[in-house]
Amino acid sequence: MSTLMRAPRESGSWFWDLEEFAAPGLESALSTAARMVEVLSKHGLLAPHKLTYDWYVLDVGSIGITTTLALVNSMTDPSLPERIRQSRPQGFAAAEVDDVHIVGSGTWIDAHGDRHVEPHLVDLSVSPAPIGLSAELSVFHDIWGRYDFAGRPHPEVQDRNAPRLAAALTDLNSMLGVNAEPGEATYFGIAGTLGIETPEALEDGSGPNVTDRL
Repeated sequence: MSTLMRAPRESGSWFWDLEEFAAPGLESALSTAARMVEVLSKHGLLAPHKLTYDWYVLDVGSIGITTTLALVNSMTDPSLPERIRQSRPQGFAAAEVDDVHIVGSGTWIDAHGDRHVEPHLVDLSVSPAPIGLSAELSVFHDIWGRYDFAGRPHPEVQDRNAPRLAAALTDLNSMLGVNAEPGEATYFGIAGTLGIETPEALEDGSGPNVTDRL
């Protein structure tokens, strides 16, 4: 069972425009995702176990169907693109794969230094869209920032987790050859270049309390 509160929207996200990194298409997207997963796994942030993806028809849009595919082998399995295509919904022969989400678990560290495995610690998606390859990384928990979701400072938690996220983003930027663009601010946090920005503290030293929307 999860030991962390997870926000319904991201507390931070980072986007990479990868048009110059690799060609669009499913094989390219999966190859890129595999390399990104390798980086995230090195920092203990993502151990993948399944993929989820929607389907769309060109010039029509989404067909409202989501497919879940277990990763029986690694992300580098050469049969993976064909397995995905073989999962195309019947009746939609022209359907193409939309963003591919790599779903798994990651490790976070509490204030005492104990490690915990958390499902969906980060969300990684890669788009094979013909207009150009792109990728996005999102986080939904409060362990990356100075305050928890109730506005209480938890510097020990931040100090044990935020540097790992910053190191992963640094390594991803280096590997992809382009710096990530921070996503838009949400009610739950503001993404900076390499992590979550610290909001202005209230007079009592606390941060924003966002538990009303959890």
